[in-house]
Amino acid sequence: MMSEQEAKLRAQIVEVMAAMDARGLNRGTSGNVSARLGEDMLVTPTGVPPSMLAPEHIVRMAPDGSFDPAGMKPSSEWQMHWKLLQLRQDVNAVVHCHSRFATTLACANRPIPALHYMVAVSGGPSVPVAPYATFGSAELAEAVCETLSGQFGTLMANHGQIVVAPSLKQALLIAEEIEEQAAIYWGTLAIGGPTLLADDEMARIADRFRSYGQKKRP
Repeated sequence: MMSEQEAKLRAQIVEVMAAMDARGLNRGTSGNVSARLGEDMLVTPTGVPPSMLAPEHIVRMAPDGSFDPAGMKPSSEWQMHWKLLQLRQDVNAVVHCHSRFATTLACANRPIPALHYMVAVSGGPSVPVAPYATFGSAELAEAVCETLSGQFGTLMANHGQIVVAPSLKQALLIAEEIEEQAAIYWGTLAIGGPTLLADDEMARIADRFRSYGQKKRP
């Protein structure tokens, strides 16, 4: 019998996919979402558009990569999601999308520099670009994990963007902000390029972000 936690996560994954589609972060069947469920992973199925996605379509995968053969097949990018969740015990969710401006920069192999303090939501002073590898491959999973390191978000060369976070809601918000910063950077390039913030200022901003917003009280 499905636990309450699993049912909730399945519904949240469907909501995040729908939100990405509604906010223009994704189109068609591109992009995928996953969440940690104990030792297992819940991940979106391959080839199902958000408008047709339902909680029962979400694929539960065991640590050995197995899943119920009677159900849907997992996303072609499941290896990337799985590796990130295994390596990053500080996160519980992964959001990958092909948002327009982030993908434009990724196709030009242009990291997003420190042009605005909100770039720091990525967990670093800039948003890097992971080297290109074929989608769905172990090589892509390795490249993304290595580039992401301790940050929350990175671009993927000739592909899109990917975000990890403690929750699905946070991952979606970071992905949306990375797309916004990508759009701002793209705009500044059209008028001569941005004026960048200094490294020490980005360090101060990162420190501010640690206590920003409403934190849960013990």
